[in-house]
Amino acid sequence: MIKDNQKYFNRLHILIDAVIIAISYMLAWYLKFESPFSDMDSSVGVLNMQTYFELLYFIVPGYLILYYYFNLYTPKRATVHKYAIINIFQANTVGIIILMAGWYAIKQVDFSRSMMGMFYIINIIFTTISRTLIREVLQFFRKKGYNIKYILLVGYSRAAEEYINRINSNPQWGYVVRGILDDAVPRGTVYKGVKVVGTIGNLRYILPENKLDEIAITLSLNDYSRLEYIVDLCEKSGVHTKFIPDYNSLFPSRPYTEDLMGLAVVNIRYVPLTNTLNWFTKRVVDIVLSLVGAVVFSPIMLIAAISIKCSSRGPVIFKQERIGLHNKPFLMYKFRTMEVQRPDAEKKGWTMKDDPRVTKVGKLLRKTSMDELPQLFNILKGDMSIVGPRPERPQFVEQFKEEIPRYMVKHQVRPGLTGWAQINGYRGDTSIKRRIEYDIFYIENWTLSFDIKIMFLTIFKGFINKNAY
Repeated sequence: MIKDNQKYFNRLHILIDAVIIAISYMLAWYLKFESPFSDMDSSVGVLNMQTYFELLYFIVPGYLILYYYFNLYTPKRATVHKYAIINIFQANTVGIIILMAGWYAIKQVDFSRSMMGMFYIINIIFTTISRTLIREVLQFFRKKGYNIKYILLVGYSRAAEEYINRINSNPQWGYVVRGILDDAVPRGTVYKGVKVVGTIGNLRYILPENKLDEIAITLSLNDYSRLEYIVDLCEKSGVHTKFIPDYNSLFPSRPYTEDLMGLAVVNIRYVPLTNTLNWFTKRVVDIVLSLVGAVVFSPIMLIAAISIKCSSRGPVIFKQERIGLHNKPFLMYKFRTMEVQRPDAEKKGWTMKDDPRVTKVGKLLRKTSMDELPQLFNILKGDMSIVGPRPERPQFVEQFKEEIPRYMVKHQVRPGLTGWAQINGYRGDTSIKRRIEYDIFYIENWTLSFDIKIMFLTIFKGFINKNAY
């Protein structure tokens, strides 16, 4: 079985990568200089083949080191394949940058940059195909019952149940839970086919048998006083041990730690926008795009303002208090789409389908999201951002923070004109719980490219709102 010869399989994996790197390089050289598509009309300034191929002595081991650095040789049974592809792309990008920088440093002008560009693309494609094929083959064998890892859970808890659920749903991971040890739950209790087989004290007799590949500590919160003892016992046996906390609902999708002079501090919520450079970059983008948007959409806003004024009495701009960054209230601007109401009537609730308060012009503005355009000026002021969770009224914030877990996390960033939840259909009269899940995913996984993706998708699917009444 593969797991019994894991070190040989890992070496084979490295050998396959080395061969692919060399083949990709030689193919790039052939396409550049020898193929029918070669654009070389003269040999002036062209290095000979030996010079090009001698560089392989540095490229192959250098790229393997980069692959190791970018975690391409760590076990990934249960990880999403796209992350491996991202790591391949990142490793190759760093590799080509180092090569280019090296040529610049030694003033080598005759080395073909276009050939290296081809090598960069070919190597990414071939390595991705290789990794995908290996992954598919391994998953096939695991589904058939080969290359299996046997796991024992220590502690019956919500974490244990969630772990079993995921393993049962993904047989391609190749994990089998042999049983659970717990002192409080009776022996013989079964959850999704996994039985409680004894007490935690039985570890002393089970571990020496050496029939397990992994121990997963899934203690309930009440039993955490025994954690150190159990970890010590497992590590003395030499069995690989992992810890699955019974408070995953409190943790971000990608938790991170700080090292305070040897003391590990786990941050409950990772918010990339607390980084000064990230915050500054996003703010500059907001200012530039809101200015451009105000100019580009000025004709539409002028037409909307005239239509509102001519169709009903009242102000063109509707100002409503919303809760923003750090729970601070601000006045959000919108084009008025309803008949003027008393303040107490306006606070009663959301607009419903066929709401008689909505004007004819307002219905069109709401359906096309054009009523949100004045928020470009909120963005300029710094109350809002182009992309972020949508802000809510104070009375609903007070309600939802008690009803929806982690609802207040959204106030750790500026609210947005558009957002990840909105382009996925969660706007208007839709599930608040699902909306918050999308908002938290955005907050924890923010990148500038993610913002650009959301803006791009907003153009195609964000303006027409089928849930707007």
